[in-house]
Amino acid sequence: MDKQDAIETTAVDAEREERVRRIIHVDMDAFYASVEQRDNPELRGKPVAVGGSAARGVVAAASYEARAFGVRSALPSVTAKRRCPDLIFVPPRFDVYRAVSGQIREIFSEHTDLIEPLSLDEAYLDVTENKQGITIATEIATIIRARIKEVTGLNASAGISYCKFLAKMASDLNKPNGHAVITPKHGPAFVEGLAVKKFHGVGPATASKMERLGILTGADLKAKSLSFLQEHFGKSGAWYYDIARGIDHRRVDPDRERKSVGAEDTFAVDIADLGEAKRELEPLVAKVWGRCEAHGMSAKTVTVKIRFADLQIITRSRSVPTVYADRDAVLAAAEMLLQGAYPFPKKVRLLGVTLSSLEQGDGTAEAQLELRL
Repeated sequence: MDKQDAIETTAVDAEREERVRRIIHVDMDAFYASVEQRDNPELRGKPVAVGGSAARGVVAAASYEARAFGVRSALPSVTAKRRCPDLIFVPPRFDVYRAVSGQIREIFSEHTDLIEPLSLDEAYLDVTENKQGITIATEIATIIRARIKEVTGLNASAGISYCKFLAKMASDLNKPNGHAVITPKHGPAFVEGLAVKKFHGVGPATASKMERLGILTGADLKAKSLSFLQEHFGKSGAWYYDIARGIDHRRVDPDRERKSVGAEDTFAVDIADLGEAKRELEPLVAKVWGRCEAHGMSAKTVTVKIRFADLQIITRSRSVPTVYADRDAVLAAAEMLLQGAYPFPKKVRLLGVTLSSLEQGDGTAEAQLELRL
């Protein structure tokens, strides 16, 4: 065993000696669409898309009936309607979603104060020490899911594990309306058998890079040394090294503050045309604005990220003195930023949109902007 391997083995042994935590990841099932189906009996059992319209816009959320046809969030409405001709579009009601989310948060707080919301419809809970004195996390998850159903009429799924990464992965295993457990004994083997493209936090671009390096599964990732992963993935290398072994040191943080909201997409075929690139901005803007609106927030700054075919990255930002008024204002700013970078020096491989300088409350006026390059 060389020196590097000895250091890496010591780190793993130290982690095993750490007190085992009990983490629950609760994720509501098709939250926005389920609320709409709950409140309108005529929508129950039917394919429903929240947001957009048959003619324009993008889907913010889809019911399970719609998902069966391949309808997903951020999908252009025209494409969604083509995939599912009977699709019913309903406008989002974020005030209602926030109210329901508040009810769910109160249920969480009956068991622990260590709650880290990720969005209106999902959160991490650390129940290692809990208010009810229940020693089995699965029992707590069962109680919470039943209580959510009783109070809101909605279904929730849950993942239970010893770390956040595996709790998040587990919550998807028995959706909808189910839960799954990944124990410390089975955690490493679960990760080894998982395709890296399914890892939470590994996007399409990173998954493609890993594939080029011969990393297709967690076992392939585990076979790489820490130095190799740091060489190819920089600061993220240590994170990939740990999760390949089922290790996640992150704590549930109840004081976590969202500083920005972003989304990006890597294209199957590089883009050279400005009009095509602008069309790709719309689902990205819809996604980030929807997240802000769901939290009753708006933003002062829009940033567009452009990655070219040679992997060069540029960003362009635009700010307002107050906040952006609505999604159309954000889209207009993003399109102007993109146009400012045209003609593109090379074909575009990836586009991203980020909203930052977030503030509570909806925008009421759109101020004159100054372009910052």
